[in-house]
Amino acid sequence: MARTTAAGGNRAQQAGPAGRPPRRRRTFGDVVRALGAFVLLAVLVVGVPGSLLYFIGSPFPHHFNSDVLRQPITSETFINTLAVVVWVAWAQFTACVLVETKAAVSGVGMPHRVPASGGSQLLARQLVAALLLLGVSTAGLVPGLSQLGQHQSVESQARPGVAASAQQTPGQHNARASSTAVAQPSAQGQQGGAAAQGAGQSAQQGTKFYRINPPEGRHHDSLWEIAQRHLGDGRRYHEIYQLNKDRVQPDGSKLSQASLIRPGWVMEMPADAHGGDLVEMPVAAPHTAPDIQHYAEHGGAKDTAKEGAHAAPQPAAEQSSADLSGGGSGGGHATPAHDTGTSTGAAAEHATAQSSSSSHGFDLSEALIGAPLLAAGLLAALGRRRRTALWQSVTAGVLRTPRTPTGPQADVADALRIGADPDTVSFLDRALRTLSARLDAEGRQLPTVYAAWLTSDSLHLQLAWPEGRPPTPWTIGQDETFWRLERGDLVEDADMTAAAPYPGLVALGTLDGARLLLNLEAVPGIVSLTGAAADREAVLAAVAAELATNGWSDRMTVTLVGFAEDLTALAPARVRHLADLPEVIEIMSAETAQRAGALRNAGQDSVLTGRTGTAQHTQWAPHLVLLATEPTEEQAERLAELAADAGRLGIGYLVATDQAELPGAAWQLQITAEGRLLAPLLGLDLEAQQLPAAQYAAVLRLFAEAGGDGPEPGPDAPPFLVDLSDQGRPGIYARLLGGFELIGVEPPPEDRRQLLNEALALLLLHREGVHPRVLASALWPRGVTEDVRDAMVDRLREWLGTDADGTPRLTFDGTGRIVLSTSVVCDWDVLQTLHHEAGQGVAAGDPAARRRLLTDALSLARGRLLEDRAPGRYGWLSHEIVDAQHPVLVAEIALALAGLHLDADKPKAAVAAIDTALAVSPNDERLWLALLRATHATADPARVEAAAQSLITRAATLNGPARGLPPRVEALLDELLPTWRDSVA
Repeated sequence: MARTTAAGGNRAQQAGPAGRPPRRRRTFGDVVRALGAFVLLAVLVVGVPGSLLYFIGSPFPHHFNSDVLRQPITSETFINTLAVVVWVAWAQFTACVLVETKAAVSGVGMPHRVPASGGSQLLARQLVAALLLLGVSTAGLVPGLSQLGQHQSVESQARPGVAASAQQTPGQHNARASSTAVAQPSAQGQQGGAAAQGAGQSAQQGTKFYRINPPEGRHHDSLWEIAQRHLGDGRRYHEIYQLNKDRVQPDGSKLSQASLIRPGWVMEMPADAHGGDLVEMPVAAPHTAPDIQHYAEHGGAKDTAKEGAHAAPQPAAEQSSADLSGGGSGGGHATPAHDTGTSTGAAAEHATAQSSSSSHGFDLSEALIGAPLLAAGLLAALGRRRRTALWQSVTAGVLRTPRTPTGPQADVADALRIGADPDTVSFLDRALRTLSARLDAEGRQLPTVYAAWLTSDSLHLQLAWPEGRPPTPWTIGQDETFWRLERGDLVEDADMTAAAPYPGLVALGTLDGARLLLNLEAVPGIVSLTGAAADREAVLAAVAAELATNGWSDRMTVTLVGFAEDLTALAPARVRHLADLPEVIEIMSAETAQRAGALRNAGQDSVLTGRTGTAQHTQWAPHLVLLATEPTEEQAERLAELAADAGRLGIGYLVATDQAELPGAAWQLQITAEGRLLAPLLGLDLEAQQLPAAQYAAVLRLFAEAGGDGPEPGPDAPPFLVDLSDQGRPGIYARLLGGFELIGVEPPPEDRRQLLNEALALLLLHREGVHPRVLASALWPRGVTEDVRDAMVDRLREWLGTDADGTPRLTFDGTGRIVLSTSVVCDWDVLQTLHHEAGQGVAAGDPAARRRLLTDALSLARGRLLEDRAPGRYGWLSHEIVDAQHPVLVAEIALALAGLHLDADKPKAAVAAIDTALAVSPNDERLWLALLRATHATADPARVEAAAQSLITRAATLNGPARGLPPRVEALLDELLPTWRDSVA
């Protein structure tokens, strides 16, 4: 049955004998307009220069010397000057005609913009378009469409039933975008059974295409808008993307990102697409023109080798059947007619999973993304390590720029940002501490907890035995051995003064959406872990990393034995490595005896008793031992003796072993090759939480780099240096230091302004690029669907627009991360660049140039980073080193500038510089000392007393009146103003 478009007309019946697209009928008006355009172009392009040469000749003098400038201005001089202006205008218009003619004939991309052309290029475009109507058909004006239409006969053998698949489910919004690229079984059967009639049927079956329009102002075409206009739902943009992914476009490039399309590209549309600006081409006949055949062989087709890598493997029998079932020249690539719906669906799911995991050019660690508590702990520890390294560099006198992760470390950092759930960590920590405080207030002891089950809306504690009714807001759970707390019942101002009651809780895996946390220190014996060596190591690595960094613990010791890598960098105060099992047994024997004796002397039966009351923060920190080394039979017996009473002493043992029956094992866990964690005696079958070796190594390298480990001595250059010359003037300039401001672009609509501003701020602070999933997790911490995320990225790209050469200001790099053009700059970039140029650039040896650059840099310090941020937004800044780096860098700039002013005998200017920095970094002790020295240099005791008084007031505000001034500040005041204690304090 022939198909018609929304514009009406049976296009298939209008097709020519060779299946070529129908030609548009030229009207008399088209001919008149084309002839008029030809005449006008001839007059403007040929007639104007000919007339100038004939009537005026060359406007320039034949001989040029100094006497020419002294000659009087005559009418001839005036006419020659006008002739020069006309020649320039003619040259500009001729360039516009050439540019527009090339773009119209090639049909690729948008025409280049001729500088300062304005209306001249618009007139040239209209005249060229009218002229081409005289002898070119509609298909000729759109070469990309006609080529794709002719190629469809070849491509359809590799992808049969694409149009039929989309047509059978009109309006169905399938979450799996790849489903439109998989043929329905019925369509495959029809193709296989009608191979002999394929040419006749294909002549009647059309395929719809859409050509990407050039931008209009700041508006750019996007797949979302195309799907909204022609499919009725923008969320169906995935279908268009899957139909055209990796297809060579007329300009030789490929569609690899759904958010990155170019003007002039041709998109094949699903069969139920509608709209008057679609072009419908019938499938090509067997006799294809040589140029179309060449295009079919070298362009326009998907990379079938790559596509095959994503397809489910076929059994040998099915492959041989595929070779026999196809008819015609392409039978070897036809889909078997007898494929079942199950196999097709499996292939579709497999292809979808593959494309989803690698949709942006690389794989992130799903192990970390799927472990929110572990990711949150690692991310918080990474931030602490970066801040420590920053302050250590300041103390050493060489400010180091925090290193930007690359390669696997960048992937791991992205996975941590995506997977981290600090809100759940905070809920768990507050819930447990509140429980401890409430029990202590009622004079009750902490119950022994074997495990905790954490869901999205509640926390369940599994007790060793019934302990009566829990304090409010806790309630009895499924039975008397479970205490339950709903997340909504925990008040925000919960009592957090209690010590962490159950620091030994560690996540092992999930079951039906609930996450199991095992309390290692409460196990009455050893926990054994069996399975393949690599799988055991992945489980132990996850357990060790979470224990070292979790946010619901205070003090704790984690002893590791047999680990290939040193985890001390994750938490130097918690983690220690021991060489071998004999050393562990010796140390733990002494500690076990010491703890047992201390409990007897205190008259307590368990360490839980000591975690409440007045001494709760100083006693009974747990000690958890993780053994990756296989113990001998004698060592296993000795460990069993030590672990027999470990449950009440706050000591826990997790031992990886090949022995199915390890002596002293109270709980036996088994990790399978499929990633399941089994505990048959406990009736558990979990999806295990693991940290595979590759991600484990990348995490450790990430922490090593964050700590400043590396061969580079001295200060580093910032990751993005701004061109400070006039040629480097940015297209868009954003102010992030202080309140958020934008220059060079219109503000977005009010209802989307906060979201787009926050997205732009995140990209500006990560010039290396931001993974789309990181962007989504930052803007929507509680989760968001991909279609909403991608629509926001499209909207952001459209808002930012393009540079003068037409390059989008927001693109994707080779790894799939979203990056900004260098024409989009913020004041933080300029501040870093000015500081770098003053200290390490060409101005480093010139005091005057340094003073000028540092003054410019300090003038950018308008306030804290994004200080006008709305409540509930910019939560991701808490994990960004830039939040700590900004005040430190401003202080460095002020100190350097103050030193230059003092060298130039300008103490008042030095005081002003330090006062400016104190508004951004009020508690930097270096600025306090520099303020006193600069003020003393004014030789005005009253100024020194006023400065001392301001610092005393500032110290009381920041630290409380009881603490007073820092010792070094007091010592300096004693030197500069000996009477300050009487006159000021």
